[in-house]
Amino acid sequence: MLAIKAGVGLFPKPLREFAKKNPALTSFYSRSLQKSGLFYGFPSKRKLQALYYQTLSLQQTSIDETIKADGRIHSAVSVVIIGQGAEAIKLTLNSLQRQVDLIDRVYTEIQDLQSPWTELSSKLHGVNGSSDPVIQQDDSPLLLINAGDELHPQALACICRQKFDDILYVDSDEKTAAGMLENARLLPDWNPDYQFSAAYIESGVVFSALAKKSLTQISAKTIAGALVQIWMNNRTINISHVALSLLHYPDSKQRRRQQLKEIAEFIKTEQAAATTIADKQINVMQWPVYSQPLVSLIIPTKNAKGLVKDCIESILKKSTYQNYEILLVDNNSDEPESLAYFDELDKHPKIRVLKYPHPFNYSAINNFAVKHAKGEVIGLVNNDIEVITSDWLEYMVGHALREDIGCVGAKLMYGDDRIQHAGVVLGYGGGAGHAHKYFPRYHPGYMNRLIATQNYSAVTAACLLIKKSLFDLVGGLNETDLTVAFNDVDFCLRVRESGVRNLYCAEAELYHHESVSRGLDVSKEKMARFNAELDYLQTNWADVIAHDPAYNPNLTLRRENFSIKDQKEWNSQ
Repeated sequence: MLAIKAGVGLFPKPLREFAKKNPALTSFYSRSLQKSGLFYGFPSKRKLQALYYQTLSLQQTSIDETIKADGRIHSAVSVVIIGQGAEAIKLTLNSLQRQVDLIDRVYTEIQDLQSPWTELSSKLHGVNGSSDPVIQQDDSPLLLINAGDELHPQALACICRQKFDDILYVDSDEKTAAGMLENARLLPDWNPDYQFSAAYIESGVVFSALAKKSLTQISAKTIAGALVQIWMNNRTINISHVALSLLHYPDSKQRRRQQLKEIAEFIKTEQAAATTIADKQINVMQWPVYSQPLVSLIIPTKNAKGLVKDCIESILKKSTYQNYEILLVDNNSDEPESLAYFDELDKHPKIRVLKYPHPFNYSAINNFAVKHAKGEVIGLVNNDIEVITSDWLEYMVGHALREDIGCVGAKLMYGDDRIQHAGVVLGYGGGAGHAHKYFPRYHPGYMNRLIATQNYSAVTAACLLIKKSLFDLVGGLNETDLTVAFNDVDFCLRVRESGVRNLYCAEAELYHHESVSRGLDVSKEKMARFNAELDYLQTNWADVIAHDPAYNPNLTLRRENFSIKDQKEWNSQ
């Protein structure tokens, strides 16, 4: 299979584009790739390191050009170094010394620290934490950095040229004892639930002169915890992101565990159950479900008795959350055994069978069923879904009931325990794709993003929960332009535009035997329809495809594996 992939790459681009549009060739290649065992095709550590150094080189060119083109410095910054290790603080001070002209003051928690640099020594001030009143008297923007972290030599030159309202953070990596930069931390834009579960921002955070007053209103001792508390106190605060690797960490596993624990303790004040899983470096949170609302689970099908039986029996037997109804929507079934089984299901107290006697239109079928749903929460469920974790509904309903959450998606696996869905990223293949597709079930993913609950721009409707009021507010799924493909992506993006966040729930695990009943879209007619629906997505959501805030512009869009862009991909932009 590797030889085939390499061989395909040698063909001229027009021929490759023609092959992509050929249904038979597309089906063969897709099936062969899945069977090959390549899973997610993640680069070796050596290749990844080479890709990252290439990215750093491109970033350096961008930094140099920006500084040369824009001579304006909005304001010098003051720096607060969090931590008390003298050697670690000196390491950070060493990186500050290279850009001392852009520093107003430096605050440390060690009062008598002696600096060998005369110019920097005159700017050192002792404080007791980032909320010390002395800091509030400083009129400069404030950079919070952990002791031991080092700044890029032009980090402050970049930061001082940024226009931002309240808070800003940057990308980072880890610096080895030998001075190698590795384990790139290429971050998404502000992602509150990812911060709750993985403390993905833990250093290199800049507060505007006005926003730093919020530091006096919190009890947090860590930078990650401070961000959570500040945002929870004021959801309108603007948190910006600069996708440049301007900060270099030491090995920070112990530090991250401390930050995660502080976040977990604060989340508990929101009445959510929060537990830090130290070995995985994540927080697991169960948001409360006080009212136990009725959940209407909508399952469309045509025939497919075996799939439907496995799906419904897994829900009935394994789900610990019990206040739900199942609406099985029969779309022109004609197999006697399926029809007989559906009649039997219709007698179950938790199940209603609805008839939809029209041509297949996924969007229209679900919109039709929602009108018959009695639940406060709607669940869109494919007929080829099978429950794995018994508390899947508790987790998903808990999130769906939160005022600031819209669509909630689950972690879906193929039957062989490879990832089928763990959030949708816009831009993959020019349209949209599933994050971490084909990764092994227990893989942590890039920066723990496979095992951490977080916000994505979209999630798949193969298993999706949302408040019925919100479903109705955006007008449901688009049954005119998106009858089969991308209707869930479009729906999620319209929900997101209403002012809420969509969320991937890593704790809800289910199998998804993807499109077994409908089959692959390999006919000319189906391929034409798919291309038309892809064109609709690209036309109507070009801005999100160009920059998905849940992704990072330095990561690849050619594969769904969170690898780093290569030179060809950069050149094609």
